[in-house]
Amino acid sequence: MSDRKLTMSEALREAMAIALEERPEVFILGEDIGIYGGAFGVTGDLYHRFGKERVRDTPISELGIVGTAVGAALSGMRPIVEIQFSDFTAQAMDQIVNQAAKIHFMVGGGLHVPLVLRAASGSGTGAAGQHSQSLEGWFANVPGLKVVMPSSPYEAKGLLLAAIDDPNPVIFMEHKLLYKVAGTEDVPEGAYRIPLGVSRVVREGKDLTVVATGIMVSRVLAAAAELDKEGIALTLIDPRTISPLDMDPVYESLEKTGRLMVVQEAPEHGGFINEVIAKVVTSQSMGHLIAPVARLAGMNVPIPYAPQLEKAAVPQVDDIIKKAREVVANWR
Repeated sequence: MSDRKLTMSEALREAMAIALEERPEVFILGEDIGIYGGAFGVTGDLYHRFGKERVRDTPISELGIVGTAVGAALSGMRPIVEIQFSDFTAQAMDQIVNQAAKIHFMVGGGLHVPLVLRAASGSGTGAAGQHSQSLEGWFANVPGLKVVMPSSPYEAKGLLLAAIDDPNPVIFMEHKLLYKVAGTEDVPEGAYRIPLGVSRVVREGKDLTVVATGIMVSRVLAAAAELDKEGIALTLIDPRTISPLDMDPVYESLEKTGRLMVVQEAPEHGGFINEVIAKVVTSQSMGHLIAPVARLAGMNVPIPYAPQLEKAAVPQVDDIIKKAREVVANWR
């Protein structure tokens, strides 16, 4: 490991540069990703380094962008699509859900769609209801799609390179607030891969198992540091890939803690975290629970524009601390 801290934007750009260098069939397409460097600056200087054939600015047409990528992938290319805001995938859902996800199955495995769709996700930037959603649950419900949610620069680089290697479509959800944050882990130079479908135990504790995704991983870590002072020790598990979902670390942790809390930014109703709960209560791990499962998620409302309301609509560090205290204190 080299001693270098990167932001998530830098780590993602480094992963794409490696892929462009390693594979001539890789190219990037999306709105404003060329000279402008991307709406959130993720593609940066890749246009100048690799040229307009490899880093392609597109018209404002998500359906056309994804449709082009599906066709290119079927023809032997490995496109990386950037969608400026994950909300805009709604404009291309037929291409994503009915074409990219299903073609491999519809032709009996005779064709592959090696496509990565990167999408800026989540709230916190004052972008309001149509630019701030967390839609990972939509895609996790579609057979044929893998869904990845990186929580740090180190994870983002390794997961993106693994996603680009994958022979079929991967939805890569990147939280906007994480783009400019430098991670606490060193990000090695060169290529490394983090396998898709493998959960990570971020930290271990004896009192409560917490499963969190995306930006909630760093918020749970911040909460855990405060709870440590009170003698409450959390185990934190980051699924990294929510489809396919690796539950083994969760089951193993519950044997030690007997308590489970799940945390996500997306609205609670119909959210991905409910799948974690369902798998636990229909498994042998149910017998290890000594407390009801706790859920902490976004409100079932569109993300507000007003900063104080936007913040109130999704879990914050104080909310996590309060809920964890309740679970442990009420079920000692």
